[in-house]
Parts: sequence; C-alpha cells; structure tokens
Amino acid sequence: MTMGPDSKTTGVDSWRTRDVWSISLSAFFADLGYQSVLAAFPIFLVIDLHRPVWEYGLAMALSYGGGAMFSFFGARIGDKTGHRRLALIGNSLIPLLSVSALIANSVWAIGLLTAGWWARNMRSPSRRVMLNQAVTDDRFRPRVFGFLHALDVGGAAAAALLVLIAIQNRVSFRWLFLLTAIPLLVSTAMLSRATTGRLVSETHQARDGKIPAEEKSRHSTGARAIFLATALYGFTFYSIGFPILTVAQKTHSNSYGIAAFLVFQGFSAITGFFLAKRLGKSLIRRFINLGVLGYLVSGLGALTIIGDIRYQMGIFAYLVGMGILGFALGVIETLEPSLIAVISESRSVSSGFGMLSASRSVGLFIGNLVMGLLYQLGPSWSYGYAAFMAVVAAAIMLFASSTFHRSIGDPA
Repeated sequence: MTMGPDSKTTGVDSWRTRDVWSISLSAFFADLGYQSVLAAFPIFLVIDLHRPVWEYGLAMALSYGGGAMFSFFGARIGDKTGHRRLALIGNSLIPLLSVSALIANSVWAIGLLTAGWWARNMRSPSRRVMLNQAVTDDRFRPRVFGFLHALDVGGAAAAALLVLIAIQNRVSFRWLFLLTAIPLLVSTAMLSRATTGRLVSETHQARDGKIPAEEKSRHSTGARAIFLATALYGFTFYSIGFPILTVAQKTHSNSYGIAAFLVFQGFSAITGFFLAKRLGKSLIRRFINLGVLGYLVSGLGALTIIGDIRYQMGIFAYLVGMGILGFALGVIETLEPSLIAVISESRSVSSGFGMLSASRSVGLFIGNLVMGLLYQLGPSWSYGYAAFMAVVAAAIMLFASSTFHRSIGDPA
C-alpha cells in the first residue's frame, strides 16, 4: 500500500505543505481555546462550585461517551457531505464550552462543556482525513501526525500557562472561559484555509477494489487490534483533570495543579515533534512501539503517581509522573492515526479514523465513570485501576503485533 514519493513529498521537509500547516495551526489554536477550559474546569466545578468529584467524572463520561457516537457517525457524514465542510461546522461549534462558566450552576456548566466537546469529536475524524490527504507518501505519515500532535498539544501547553497566569491574578472563571472563544474562532479561520477534505470521486474510491482480498484481511486484523487496544487505553486514559485535582488538593494550590497540566502537555508536544520520525518505519515496529512506549509507559506514569500518593515523595514525583504520561500520549497520538491511515483501504480511511476516535471515547466513557467512583475511595485506587488497564492494552497490542508480523512478514 505504500505509495511512492511525489512532487509534494520528495524533500526532507516537503511534507510541511500549506495544508499541513493550516490544519496543524488550526489544531494549535483549538487546543489553546478548549484546553484552557478543560484545565480549569475540574477546579471550577469541584473547588469553586463545591461539587463532588464523581460529578466531574460524570461530566467527562458524558462528554466522551456521547462524543463516541459523534465521532463514529461524523466520519460517515463527512464521506457524504465532504470532510472539510463537516470539520468546519464542528470546529465552529466548539465555543459552546466557552460559556460553560457564565452561570455558577453545575448542570449548565456540564451541559455546555459536553455540547462543545461533542462538536469537537464530530470534527476530529474529518480533520484527520484532511491531514491524511495532505500527504501521499506513507513514510511521512508518522511525521505529519506527530507534527499535528506537537502543535495540537503545544496549544494545550500554552493554554496551561495562560490559565496558570489567570489563576495567580485571580481572574474569574467566567471571563477566563469566555476569552477562550477567541482562539477557537481563529482555529476555524485557519482550518478554512486548507483545501483537502472535499468530496472524493467514485473513480478515486474505486482504487479500493484493486487491493487483494488477503491484504485486506491482514489489514483488518491490524485495525481491529488497534481499535481494541485504543478502547482499553481509553479505560486507562482518564481525563487529565483527575491528576490536576490530585496535585491541587495534595498541595493546597490550584497553581501547582495547572503546572502539572503544563508538564504533561509539554512532554507530549516534545515527543510528537522530535520523536515521530524515530518511532519506526515498518508497520510491525510501529505496532510494538505503540504497545510498549505508548500503552505500557502510560501505566508506568500512573504507578509513579500512586507512589507519590502512598509515600509522600513531594511535588517533583507528581511532575515526573505527569511527564511520563505526556510522553506516552505523544507516542500514542502519533502512531495510532498513522497506522490507521496506512492499513485502512483508501475508501475506509475516514471510517477508520471515526472508529479510532469512537473506540477511544467509549473507553473514556467507562474510564472516567470508574475513575470518579474509585476516587471517592481514594486516589490510589483510581490510578491503580488505570495502570492495570494500560498493561492489558499493551499486552493485547504486543500479541496482535506478533500475529500481524507472522501474517505479513514485515521486517521489524
């Protein structure tokens, strides 16, 4: 399935086309906006509004659970209406979460946060399709998705820094959330500059029929393994708001909580930007790195946080755990979509991205509910659950990679 280099992707950095830049910068400004809300929301809901932690878990479960359906069907709607159009519509509705603190009411806050997040999930598969169409050489796909993730999470890191400054200067959550609408609008404007994602002709889609049935079967096996492991990783990848709450409560400082979020996003962005081209050129190597450096290392990050909770090792150990989690996320967000892009048939790439987002969201729906309930028993219980599920996800991916390796004979 690997296509040869064309005129747009032959140079060292020639994959950084105008479309790649437009989509990636759109991701930067989108994260700058909605991640500011996500970083401050647990503090706003639990500490400012004095609501129990399980309500925060419920809010995240609703956001991700409903978002699974929006991702799944959004990919299919995009096939019919054009992914560029759907991505722009979804992106333009994300600012709904910017008004979630307008009224000091938990129902209002959770409802609008959920609505904005559902819009974000609806456009995510289509945005990935747009990026996938912006480069035609499979060799560059890890770099392209790593670049997207770096700018994506770079925006989140900038958001954490701005929220930290706002909290230290006692800016009200109402104004902080409202101001996030500005970068979200800029994000939509940047996305509108991209030219990919328009309706694909039937002639172009017909290339799928040229793929041998045996190769389709092998690729389907790999895709199912990724979807299953992604769902299991979703069970472990609780909302980052939980560690923010843990740090803020243990240190009695909201600023330390946001600083932990900044460390997480910073390590994730650096991983996506600098390590993308070193995460494996062959399919089997990408599978193995996804299982070990992604899922398994994520479990290690959760165990590090447990160690700090149990043995009172101080704020530094919390930050180390957050850095490990950020590194793992950078690996996962780089390799998952690049693998789906390669092993999905041309006609089903959008469906593959839809299933990828939906699988993660289904896992996150359950994961956040369980994390919220276990957190009531004690933070160690919730992070212990997350570490266990991360190890299970890694085991499934490594087992699937060995099976996939035997079937395709792809050298590692």
